[in-house]
Amino acid sequence: MAGLHHHSHGPVPPDTPGGDRKLVWAIAVNVLLTVAQIIGGVFSGSLALIADAIHNLSDAAALGIALIARKIARRPADANHTYGHGRAEMIGAFFNLTWLIFIGLFLIVEAVDRLFDPQPVEGWTVVIIAGIALAVDVVTALLTFAMARHSLNIRAAFIHNISDALASVGVIVGGTLIILYGWLFVDAVVTLAIAGYILVQAALEIPKAVNILMQGVPAEIVVEDVTARMQETEGVRDVHHVHIWNIDEHRRSLEAHVVIPREEMIRMESIKNALKTILTDEFDIAHSTLEFEFPGRDDAPLGAPAPTD
Repeated sequence: MAGLHHHSHGPVPPDTPGGDRKLVWAIAVNVLLTVAQIIGGVFSGSLALIADAIHNLSDAAALGIALIARKIARRPADANHTYGHGRAEMIGAFFNLTWLIFIGLFLIVEAVDRLFDPQPVEGWTVVIIAGIALAVDVVTALLTFAMARHSLNIRAAFIHNISDALASVGVIVGGTLIILYGWLFVDAVVTLAIAGYILVQAALEIPKAVNILMQGVPAEIVVEDVTARMQETEGVRDVHHVHIWNIDEHRRSLEAHVVIPREEMIRMESIKNALKTILTDEFDIAHSTLEFEFPGRDDAPLGAPAPTD
């Protein structure tokens, strides 16, 4: 069968100037903060602060994974990866989001145990160190915010950071209540709140990474709508065997068989261009492979002899 191919694989994914350098700085400040939080948590006896430190360490690791995946994704296409290496970022995102789920479940177990066995907490130590942690979380968020808007890989690491910032706020509130009222149970309650937020965010984002890795149809696309729109094109009799998937987070691809009358063969190139314009402009599908066929028994491929009775 004769396939007419459009060889552009789509636009280069948007990037942020100095993005790698910002990630390196974010990793460095989070590692330093983690050390300070662990020391403070052990000294004060605060599970919430240690939980925040563990989560903060995961922030640093998540940012490191995101940075590695980002570098791999920029490698050009080669003989073994003809679409390029863009999905490396989806692998990084999936790993980080799965890690978030594990952390959330671990914190729930620890918090429930602390509810039944409350431990003394040094409130002022908790508040002071959590305040420092919040400042670092804000700095990290500012360093990664722009990149998170365009990359699920960076967004997964960003969620680590934002949940950690909210956790720091919770730790400050909890520490204050312990100082004022001696409510030791607040430490465990804050930890449960941190865990709940982590699990919710991971549950919302991980299906997006899985869908791309499993070559699912993009969430904003309805295959039937694309097919119907292609069939409205002048000269097109039918469209079938339609497959649509994401090459990576920013590039969509389509394969389809297009049936045209034999008398339209002379207009094949203009029909192809019209279809590709529709796919690009209306559905953001920049890479498409269209195989043209003539109607008849078994939809004879283009170039085949006309069927005879």
